[in-house]
Amino acid sequence: MQKLSKEFYLKDTLTAAKELLGKRLVCGNAEIIITETEAYIGAVDKACHAYGGRRTKRTETLFCEGGVFYVYLIYGMYYCLNVITEKADCPCGVLIRGGKPSGDKDVLSLNRFGEKYESLTPYRKKHLLDGPGKVCMALKIDKSFNGISCLSDEIYIAEGEQIKKEDIKAAKRIGIDYAEEAADFLWRYYYD
Repeated sequence: MQKLSKEFYLKDTLTAAKELLGKRLVCGNAEIIITETEAYIGAVDKACHAYGGRRTKRTETLFCEGGVFYVYLIYGMYYCLNVITEKADCPCGVLIRGGKPSGDKDVLSLNRFGEKYESLTPYRKKHLLDGPGKVCMALKIDKSFNGISCLSDEIYIAEGEQIKKEDIKAAKRIGIDYAEEAADFLWRYYYD
């Protein structure tokens, strides 16, 4: 499987967020196809953890050069996986918000529900990977992945399906009502 190159992660964040759609996210023996992303650009985005140059122990990874993973915990219980983009000291990233099964579906299902994929109800199958916390549960991603290179063998993103530009939809991001005008940015990308 052809991993994305380092250069891919140095692109501007909005382009990378769209181009990550259809790519394969591989973690150990589990993999998904990325179907939904959200872009975050610290310089102008009140929803970004590093807005206004806010540099803390938690956000330090956001300031890395593109090509590493940023993992954080929300609500004290769900991990979220982001891909850092652009140059160093320019805190930008793309949240992996959703996906669809690829490879061995049982691995994803066992990680999420402790059951094989075939035994899942239609509802559970439909919602297996439709949220950033669900993606991390299915791939067994936790805080230990924070700062790992996107070119590692442990976790990486590879070429996948080709998504036509006209099939990519843009919408408001989810769960950021506090972010004032940034709540209206159409920086969530997905395809059906």
